[in-house]
Amino acid sequence: MRSLKKLLRLLFPSMLLLASHTGSLGANAALRVGMIGLDTSHSVAFTRLLNDPSDPNYIPGARVVAAFRSGSPDMPDDSMKRIPGFAKDLDQKYKVKLCDSIDEVLRQVDCVMIENVDGRKHLEIAKVVFPTGKPVFIDKPLAGTLAQGLEIVALAKKHHVPFFSASSLRYVDSVTQLPAATRSNILALTSHSPCKLEPHHPDLFWYGVHGVETLYAVLGSGCDTVARVHSPDMDVVTGVWKDGRTGTFLGYRDASAGYGFKALLKSGVLNEDFKADYAPLVRQIVRFFQTRQAPISHDEMIEVLAFMEAADESKRQGGKPIAIADVLRAHGGLR
Repeated sequence: MRSLKKLLRLLFPSMLLLASHTGSLGANAALRVGMIGLDTSHSVAFTRLLNDPSDPNYIPGARVVAAFRSGSPDMPDDSMKRIPGFAKDLDQKYKVKLCDSIDEVLRQVDCVMIENVDGRKHLEIAKVVFPTGKPVFIDKPLAGTLAQGLEIVALAKKHHVPFFSASSLRYVDSVTQLPAATRSNILALTSHSPCKLEPHHPDLFWYGVHGVETLYAVLGSGCDTVARVHSPDMDVVTGVWKDGRTGTFLGYRDASAGYGFKALLKSGVLNEDFKADYAPLVRQIVRFFQTRQAPISHDEMIEVLAFMEAADESKRQGGKPIAIADVLRAHGGLR
């Protein structure tokens, strides 16, 4: 038996590492997922994709088995009032065990989804989850502030725990199937999405993060400065990348314009409109849980937060361009 394990360690090191955390080398065994935070519709949507084989978009490989009803008392309408209905669905429709503590969840699972709709809760929960070493997906936004996001990254490095955070818009077909030749041909990109504001979060963190993530999914990291024009109904936030490309986010409050982007190419214009689709993101999450390899770097996740923080600072300064490096430095991200 020892010689077999030694051979497996030499030939399949990543598989053996996963086995040490799941307790099984069975190729067909579904990873047990714990879900923390039941105040978002994502908790039900993600669970349906993982737990219901009859769903046309069913994703094998992981199953939500335990959950904790974490929420934010100072957000009654957007958080606390939503929990009972979502918890009932998980319990009755998808046979998820509702636990009385995060620790109870952690004792039963191989990996974790932090789903609290309130980004401020993510650091608090990460402090409990990360020391276990279990891989973690953190729903958008990564954190309630840039400073909290930096602390989450530092905590992950301390405990050597893999994690990532993303909007579902990163993985829609219009983004992932964009050819490399087209990406390299982009001079300017404009994304649009809803941008409802929430008083406990920096303005773009609550919902504008979707459109900002679209910019980063297409252009990648490397934004230099951010400038913002704000009105009660609209935000126009433009980032200038270090190579001269521009990425502009149009965030609207009351329009019914959906999601999409417009790319100005060296050879024309490309328009893409799309609907939010959770299945591609959940596939990425399952692959991440299986491999423990995050699809997005720490640096890019932090830069997304810095872009949004810089947009708030630009608003405070009347639309002045704000350097990403200055924002990072102000929040302890650059020494």
